[in-house]
Amino acid sequence: MGKTTYKRLKGSQSMRQRLLLATLSSTPILIEDIRADEMLPGLRPHEISLLRLFEKVTDDCVIEINETGTKFKYKPGIVMGGRNLVHDCGVSRSIGYFLEPLVVLGLFAKKPLSIRLKGITNDSRDPSVDTFLSTTLPLLKRFGVPSEGLVLKIESRGVPPRGGGEVLFSVPVIQCLTAVNWIDEGMVNRIRGVAFTTRVGVQHGNEMIYAARGIFNRLLPDVFIFSDHKTGPQAGNSPGYGISLVAETTSKCCISADTTISYGRQDEAGEFEEEDKKELTPAADVGEQLASVLLEEIKRGGVVDSTHQGLLFLLCALCPEDVSKVRVGMLSPYGIETLRNIKDFLGVVFSINADPLTGTVILKCLGCGLKNLSRKVS
Repeated sequence: MGKTTYKRLKGSQSMRQRLLLATLSSTPILIEDIRADEMLPGLRPHEISLLRLFEKVTDDCVIEINETGTKFKYKPGIVMGGRNLVHDCGVSRSIGYFLEPLVVLGLFAKKPLSIRLKGITNDSRDPSVDTFLSTTLPLLKRFGVPSEGLVLKIESRGVPPRGGGEVLFSVPVIQCLTAVNWIDEGMVNRIRGVAFTTRVGVQHGNEMIYAARGIFNRLLPDVFIFSDHKTGPQAGNSPGYGISLVAETTSKCCISADTTISYGRQDEAGEFEEEDKKELTPAADVGEQLASVLLEEIKRGGVVDSTHQGLLFLLCALCPEDVSKVRVGMLSPYGIETLRNIKDFLGVVFSINADPLTGTVILKCLGCGLKNLSRKVS
């Protein structure tokens, strides 16, 4: 064996994407200066949990972290997948943080992946599991991922600070993705959503639905928001409520937005924030505010909302050596960071053209031609 050459990177930004792209491109990486100047230097609990998750679904990967956690080496292994896996995501970030890299990783595994994730299902920082179900999974199907075997089942909900949620996630293996030409946004023809409540009165959910419908019913008739009231073990360990909305268009695009209201979560030092005396936002205001956020996302244009730009660009770059063309609204900071990481690891460069008539941006790229070589051929 020759000496391993590591790609040197700095800082804690884009940790998820760097690990994902390093694994898919089989590039060993060395990340230095991880919050070296902060009061609490080094990797955060959710980042260590993410490394452990990558370790679970791959075989023969090597992770070396220094004593302070400000530097680590990651040598990727073969993505194995597997059934009946279990991972505790902790309570510093929600399950949505772990799902995004996991779904792409699972597609290129040797065997179909089936994993139980425990932790926070809904929070105000990461996309919720409801959004993942209503928007992210249909986005994958656009790229030729089969519906059979692509399942996300919410078994119990958990909100900050103490979580207690649980989801069962399965993803099939594919040979390669399919390039897309996806620039037709269409017109919004229906709104769907879920308003959930855990360990609080069911009226909170009804108030959110009523307030959101009050805005949407002026604009279109086909609005349906489900109520999901959880009690007992299915309600997790903390009280909270929230709403996830998705606008579906005539060309089958899904534009989503979600939020969750709960008490404070653990801070970086591992202590709970003193927010128990804090007044929570009234449920009616939450419904109204999120309806406005969704309308803002629709106004921006594009075939996906701003939170899904990163995943969209990543899937385009992983396509066969064929041209993919997509339309998005104004590029989000996360989307821009994704484009840089894709260029860095995969060598795929997007051509970006603004469309002044609609205020949107059209991106084109030639895929890197990634094939799943470890998949068992039937």
